[in-house]
Amino acid sequence: MGNRVTREDFEWVYTEQPHTQRRKEILAKYPEIKTLMGPDPHLKWIVSGMVFMQLLACYLVKDLSWKWIFFWAYAFGGCINHSLTLAIHDISHNVAFGNKQAKWNRWFAVFANLPIGIPYSASFKKYHIDHHRYLGGDSLDVDIPTDFEGWFFCTPLRKLLWLFLQPLFYSLRPLYVNPKAITRMEILNALVQFSVDLIIYYLWGLKPVIYLIAGTILCLGFHPISGHFIAEHYMFLKGYETYSYYGPLNWLTFNVGYHMEHHDFPSIPGCRLPMVKKIAAEYYDNLPHHQSWIRVLWDFVFDDTLGPYSRVKRLCKLAKES
Repeated sequence: MGNRVTREDFEWVYTEQPHTQRRKEILAKYPEIKTLMGPDPHLKWIVSGMVFMQLLACYLVKDLSWKWIFFWAYAFGGCINHSLTLAIHDISHNVAFGNKQAKWNRWFAVFANLPIGIPYSASFKKYHIDHHRYLGGDSLDVDIPTDFEGWFFCTPLRKLLWLFLQPLFYSLRPLYVNPKAITRMEILNALVQFSVDLIIYYLWGLKPVIYLIAGTILCLGFHPISGHFIAEHYMFLKGYETYSYYGPLNWLTFNVGYHMEHHDFPSIPGCRLPMVKKIAAEYYDNLPHHQSWIRVLWDFVFDDTLGPYSRVKRLCKLAKES
């Protein structure tokens, strides 16, 4: 089973998250960065193409054997679905149609959700704002593992299992850490999603539905693209709670690897985050960053100093709702 990790609690800090101050400094020095904010005019077309590609795949896999259903779900369909979850992440920041068209963004996220097979977009939006506002906040940021996860998944084999089960923990953790009332949009998201699932089942049978859902579960678990879940905020170096990755997988993930830049400027779409790094290079070039998401997963599993406890936590005051 391997040795227990040496860490037995989260890294508690008593300072504000670093992104707020760095944002102020960068905007004061480079006010032109404000011009990068606003919608990405290409996002809606890229996402629409991915959705229709998956619908075509549903037709193509309907007569395949089960082993090929799961193979293509992991190797192809799940990659698209994982990418769509990251498109939904961008859309949650209103970068598809802009802040003045918030409802258009919410409904487009429901559309982007369709190949994922499980209603996701509305719940993600509800909690993701807290992840930015209260980064590492105790009982507020549901991206932080629970104490049970930190305590139990503490050996290489258990950490590997934890990576496979990430979709389960991301789904259930909010209900335990920071439960919120179900919203009207979540109900509509579920109604639309399950209606489309039933239509696919009626047209082409069970295999395409399993292809979609299996791809989502498999590729949000132990998969090279899923390295970003660990790379973004797990503390590989003491004192650093957010990390970027500038490698080629950004092409498949709407530049989610530019995570330091994203937390500094959440309203800038992923396609323009490389420009943030280029303009304010002195703020980012010397910060630690990851070279490979696969290496991130390997180190997380086999480095005894890393585990679900390797996160920064802080106590946050609730912000007043406007």
